[in-house]
Amino acid sequence: MTHRVVNFNPGPGTLPDEVLVEAGEGLLDYRGTGMGVMELSHRSKPYEEIHFGLMAAIKDLLGAGDEWEVLLLQGGASLQFSMLPMNLMTSGRAAYTVTGEWAQRAVKEAKRHGTVEIAATTEAEKFRRVPRADEVRFEPGADYLHFTTNNTIYGTQWPSEPPAGDTPLVADMSSDFLSRPVALERYAVIYAGAQKNLGPSGVTVAILRKDLLARAKSDLPTMLSYRTHADNKSLYNTPPCWAIFISMLCCRWLQRQGGLTGIGARNEAKAKLLYDELDRTGFYRPTAERESRSRMNVTFRLADEAQEERLAKEATAAGLVGLKGHRAVGGLRASIYNAMPVSGVEALVAFLRDFEARG
Repeated sequence: MTHRVVNFNPGPGTLPDEVLVEAGEGLLDYRGTGMGVMELSHRSKPYEEIHFGLMAAIKDLLGAGDEWEVLLLQGGASLQFSMLPMNLMTSGRAAYTVTGEWAQRAVKEAKRHGTVEIAATTEAEKFRRVPRADEVRFEPGADYLHFTTNNTIYGTQWPSEPPAGDTPLVADMSSDFLSRPVALERYAVIYAGAQKNLGPSGVTVAILRKDLLARAKSDLPTMLSYRTHADNKSLYNTPPCWAIFISMLCCRWLQRQGGLTGIGARNEAKAKLLYDELDRTGFYRPTAERESRSRMNVTFRLADEAQEERLAKEATAAGLVGLKGHRAVGGLRASIYNAMPVSGVEALVAFLRDFEARG
């Protein structure tokens, strides 16, 4: 392995070293086929083993039964902002919670296809927290309630699902998918771009209850219909084979970590280690309210922007990259997704302590 930095970038995120080594074996000659994975026909048996292997691994990790359909899509989670209402806003009205920029984008696209009711928002508080359960309110009869589970820009995360009652609950899990156990029975749809916790960019996962899929609109453009992809097992057109291959390897890696229970405990420990250091003296100031703090994206500030710039520059020189906050909010951000090892967080904590000591 060549020189590797500690990668705190918010996405694409770092990947497990052992997965990258394993992926190299499939680059030139996958299992004696004489072709690399990127060259395999997507109709061939070797590729189908990868394709359906990823679907099966996702269901296994989530504990999903036959009542769930796994779709491997393209266009990122941003395309799901449109595909979701196009397919499932059957009565013309849905409810959305707004907890950050990506939720705002989801609302903007949904409004093109029907009426959007804002069930809860923390915009007035600059998205420093997620709504409490008693703040989530919407009229009965909505086609679904949508929420963004983790907010990469503001460093917040829902500690539990918003109350939806009998309304189907839809989650954009792009930045915490497969990072902790999920009470799957509370959901109707989960979608996520792969490039933070699951694999590289290029593939988007959507998991839908089959009973909801059966009610989806049928008069849509072919490639924008969930039914098209379900009926064709996500092989209607050429899929992003390499991204699916790496994601399949990452799922197997997750299984070796003890599944979602094991990786969830490790992610909790990493976040606690970092937040404990940020809270230790007041030199660093986490931006999210304590009850809403993300285990994936830890956002914090210093006394002034010049100091923040110096920290990011010195950290990069020390091999700790990607710590600058999002351009919309500034500050600093450490993204500690599934593949970030505990040793990487320990290295950051040691650096932060040294930086503070040097003033």
